[in-house]
Amino acid sequence: MPRAVKPDRESMTVVLDLLAKDIRAKDGAAKDARPRHPEKAHRPDQPLQRKPDWIRVKAPGSPGWAETNRIVKENRLVTVCEEAGCPNVGECWEKKHATFMIMGDTCTRACAFCNVKTGMPQALDAQEPENIAVAVAKLGLEHVVVTSVDRDDLEDGGAQHFADVIRAIRARAPATTIEILTPDFLRKPGALEIVVAARPDVFNHNLETVPSKYLKVRPGARYFHSIRLLQQVKELDPTIFTKSGIMVGLGEERNEVLQLMDDLRSAEVDFLTIGQYLQPTRKHHPVIRYVTPDEFKAYQTTAYAKGFLLVSASPLTRSSYHAGDDFARLKAARLAKLGR
Repeated sequence: MPRAVKPDRESMTVVLDLLAKDIRAKDGAAKDARPRHPEKAHRPDQPLQRKPDWIRVKAPGSPGWAETNRIVKENRLVTVCEEAGCPNVGECWEKKHATFMIMGDTCTRACAFCNVKTGMPQALDAQEPENIAVAVAKLGLEHVVVTSVDRDDLEDGGAQHFADVIRAIRARAPATTIEILTPDFLRKPGALEIVVAARPDVFNHNLETVPSKYLKVRPGARYFHSIRLLQQVKELDPTIFTKSGIMVGLGEERNEVLQLMDDLRSAEVDFLTIGQYLQPTRKHHPVIRYVTPDEFKAYQTTAYAKGFLLVSASPLTRSSYHAGDDFARLKAARLAKLGR
């Protein structure tokens, strides 16, 4: 049998273009011929557990949702609400709350839990910072959350693009407070300093899970690098609130979650979110178990005892869920701690 020859990039591009044209001819609409998660295609199907009664979400479709959807589409924006399949999209978009995902819809990493598309991203859109700012102004947001895909292909990991988005929002909507949810900027020296210099109000970077699960759940990241990243934000600008989040139900032990809390507090992280992992497809990491609401309450109580200014722990908690209300509570908690 002749040995298969790996096609070069140009050949692959031609093949993909032909496939795309064939799909357009059949369906009458442009579609990406590549699979959404090529790195997961060879994996065996994982079981999908039935969701318990306490996990119920509001279906999208209200007038408020439709208006948010229109503004997002008109400004050619990407939201993590859609790309990651967030269960709270109906509720949040009804209130005109959306988390914008910058630097494209394609991630250079392949985390086992994530539903964002994996592959080689396109070049950055120079108009995106202004488009984001226009949408923020149109939606009249008091608080905005901006996240991104991982861009390991860029020299600074996209740090300057984050800074440009922050400054564009400040120019268009000076009263809006800005929360960013960043990648880890692994092996990108100087990147964090660029982002912090733009002075977001909240710097969020999620640990996602306990360190023992990183090899399977978050293989492209390093747990203690992420802890150090959050610590460095405080060293560079102590006035910026720091935040991190994890998912439970991935097979972690309770004592591991408690140790993670201690690690975050050692980095002076202000705000912790804990939510239930929900499996996007059969090719993703399975849900090992559904954590009960009482267990979430216990985690929240323990986290407050360890010194976090704010804790959000519930089955449907996500990084940017109720972010605006939480920011007001975060500011009030800091003032109370300072005795003001």
